[in-house]
Amino acid sequence: MPQDFLNGNVNVGEAVYQWEVKEYEKYQRGRRWYAIMGFVGISILAYALVTSNYLFALIVALFGIILFLFDMQEPAKVQFAITTTGIILGEKFYRWSEFDNFWIVYAPPEVKNLYFKTNGVFRHRLQVPLLDSDPRPVRDYIGRFLNEDLEQEEEPLSDRLARVFKIH
Repeated sequence: MPQDFLNGNVNVGEAVYQWEVKEYEKYQRGRRWYAIMGFVGISILAYALVTSNYLFALIVALFGIILFLFDMQEPAKVQFAITTTGIILGEKFYRWSEFDNFWIVYAPPEVKNLYFKTNGVFRHRLQVPLLDSDPRPVRDYIGRFLNEDLEQEEEPLSDRLARVFKIH
């Protein structure tokens, strides 16, 4: 059931597909994971201090604190919608012209993601979980506006490492 969305005062078109996604993936981590990561983190921190690389030590400590804080809270749920003029992710609207291309990595049950390559310098890729959505009609619809990058067959290395090490 399509509906018109208003993002502020901007009409962002009619929603063709929409679903709710988590802001980020929260992984289940056991005691073993915490023990290994704690050992790795303390080892890297000790190395940084022994070599007098205090900036690196600060970065490692901040990374550990941020990881801990993310682990203590539940990810927010945000609306994702594919509209006639672009996509909406949470409160942010992206026009089709802001993207270079898109691709889908669909290898259930581990990976079911929709990726958009943006024109932006700082945020060059946008990832959206497909969850239980059928990727074929989504691919066909987005293909009307963007070229599909058929060379992308696997998830990006950074996403794969984050999933394997449970650090996203």
